[in-house]
Amino acid sequence: MDMEIQVGMRGEAEALAEREDTALEVGSGDLLVYATPCMAALMEGAACEAIAGALREDQTTVGISLHLAHTSATPVGMAVRAQAQVTAVEGKIITFEIQAFDEAGPIGTATHRRAVVSRQKFLDKAYSKL
Repeated sequence: MDMEIQVGMRGEAEALAEREDTALEVGSGDLLVYATPCMAALMEGAACEAIAGALREDQTTVGISLHLAHTSATPVGMAVRAQAQVTAVEGKIITFEIQAFDEAGPIGTATHRRAVVSRQKFLDKAYSKL
């Protein structure tokens, strides 16, 4: 596909907050509530979904920054979702605004940046560190 990444593209990701997604289990706290790192991953997933159709087969994106606020706790068993929208495209750098929700309402917001990269070149560079 050779569609261009454009401001306004949207993506969504959904999950169920399960015990393994809690702060206690992932090591980011000691409570049985949806962990911030899991919300961050859900947000990045929504961003990836927003532009997936515009990438060539040999391309992917990698996260380069994530500034988030986790504003409300989610109990185990509740559905969570993130909605991302492209807000800027500067060469290979894509900026997203993302909102996250559980069944009771908003739980977080983020500004996220991803870089478009060649899959193989990126892996080659990473594994050259070994």
